[in-house]
Amino acid sequence: MTEYEPARTAEQRRRDVTHRLENDEDMWVATSSGAGEPVLVPLSFLWDRGTVLMSTKRTNPTARNVTPRGEVRLSLGHTRDVVLVEGVAEAVEAADLARSSTDAFADKLGWDPRQLPAWVYLRVTPRRIKAWREPNEIPGREVMRDGVWLV
Repeated sequence: MTEYEPARTAEQRRRDVTHRLENDEDMWVATSSGAGEPVLVPLSFLWDRGTVLMSTKRTNPTARNVTPRGEVRLSLGHTRDVVLVEGVAEAVEAADLARSSTDAFADKLGWDPRQLPAWVYLRVTPRRIKAWREPNEIPGREVMRDGVWLV
């Protein structure tokens, strides 16, 4: 029988999620237009003022999918350390973002979408976040609900 590390407390899970959001550079982004195949792509990101800021070409399916519906799922980590984020996305032009946000994005990730006219930012506001490592952490895996941290 597999033995697991003791389950983390809700407080520790939130700290771990926050650490990943602040320090990881890439995440999986899942969107769907509702009319076609779902799209799953990796994108670089910045945790910015309680939102996830990413960038992609405005013509890519990911950007087109968030425009009409706004629903998105994000994933950090691997299968033994999962962070799932459900949120609402919006496409935002660089000129409509705070300069501090676009500067922080470029500084963290080493490239600047402002220099690419065909690119747009995607800002995701988390509504629900779940985090777990092993089956013993599945109960209580929700650390955010309706945009509010539970701990």
